[in-house]
Amino acid sequence: MVGERAIQWVERAIKGDARVIASERLMGGVSTPIYRVTVETAGEKQVYVLRQYDNADWLRSEPDLARHEAECLRRASGMAGVPAPGVVAYDEDGSESGGLPSLLMTHLEGRVVLEPADLSEWLDRLAAALAKLHGGQEAGIPAPDDRYPWTFGPYSDASRFDASGWSAVADQWRRAVEIVTGAKPSFVPRFIHRDYHPTNILWLDGEISGIVDWVNGCIGPAGIDVGHCRVNLCQLHGGEAADEFLERYRHHVGASFRYDPYWDLVTLLDYADGTPEVYQGWIDLGFTKLTDHLVRERLDAYLSSVLGRVSSS
Repeated sequence: MVGERAIQWVERAIKGDARVIASERLMGGVSTPIYRVTVETAGEKQVYVLRQYDNADWLRSEPDLARHEAECLRRASGMAGVPAPGVVAYDEDGSESGGLPSLLMTHLEGRVVLEPADLSEWLDRLAAALAKLHGGQEAGIPAPDDRYPWTFGPYSDASRFDASGWSAVADQWRRAVEIVTGAKPSFVPRFIHRDYHPTNILWLDGEISGIVDWVNGCIGPAGIDVGHCRVNLCQLHGGEAADEFLERYRHHVGASFRYDPYWDLVTLLDYADGTPEVYQGWIDLGFTKLTDHLVRERLDAYLSSVLGRVSSS
């Protein structure tokens, strides 16, 4: 449950005679606790979302998480066709909200969909939404500044990656490490989500109603967003779904995007750090069809497919 000091902070942030009357933890987020908070103001009820950053290791390396996500949301919510929550308030160091850095956002209606009735249509809408985020920046974006200093970096050190303990194609993973630790391709800098995948997408009446979890947003290559979604789709629905998403994204975004399999390899080495297993967020959301063994098989097969793209290019 939300702590008393956090509740008081929420009420002060909304102002007026705001009174928190209910809170509920949302499922699917595994990195930080996220709550749906119902507030009554002037006799009317309104729903907000409160995120509290409680991962001590993450905060040690990135103490500005609340401000980071707030600035990403401000940037995203100002872009046409990008349904992102709005920022109500943030407490960067937790001094006002009970000791944990906190972010209060507007609430978007919708739910996560991981098992769509029509997979191709679902993939097409996922791709179209990402294309709007990237394609709306026709001339790229300005260089990072003091207000928005966050730039792309890999989640893990590819040179330390070792798949020999679990993969049937460990030699191919070593080849991927060689490529990723080699020369980096040039790219047009974009504002990217950095964690774009189905668990961070909300749906309402068959349409995407929200893109959430912007704490990793940064300036970087569009290929990272595409690759990160592809590696998630590969695990959820197989390599054909990942490939279909790529083709539909390329269709929607047009000539502003040049696909390079290098970024797929970066996301693979990021995502499979250690021994791959089923993502807990999928289990929490009721997607229980996967096993750790199947995830590893699919990642091996997907890696082989991406390396084939490297060879052909």
